[in-house]
Formats: sequence, structure tokens, C-alpha cells
Amino acid sequence: MKLYRFITGPDDSSFCHRVTQALNKGWELSGPPSLAYDATRGLTICGQAVVKEVPGEYSPDLKLGDY
Repeated sequence: MKLYRFITGPDDSSFCHRVTQALNKGWELSGPPSLAYDATRGLTICGQAVVKEVPGEYSPDLKLGDY
């Protein structure tokens, strides 16, 4: 089955570390990153889709962070 996650967070090093951690756990980038400006908080927010092929069947109860 193919898993999908969309990682989001402020445009800072912690966001890059979260994406790097996912890559090192076998996730692959899916498309370009996205940026949006949160005027309420005065922050640029990043987003990056990642996918991973794993054995098994999909269930909505899956905890994607466990992969």
C-alpha cells in the first residue's frame, strides 16, 4: 500500500528536520514544497507531501507517524 503524509510547519530549521527525518525513515518527496503566509501569526508556513510504499492493507486507523 502507498501511504501519504503532508508535513507542515513554520519555515524554520525544525520543519527541515521533520522532513529530513521522514526521508531517513524511507518516505519520498512527492511534488514541490508549498509556502503560505499566516498573517495572523506573522509566519511563513511550509508544506511538503511525502509518500511511502509499505506492505499491508490500508485502514483509516493507521498511525502514519509510526511509519
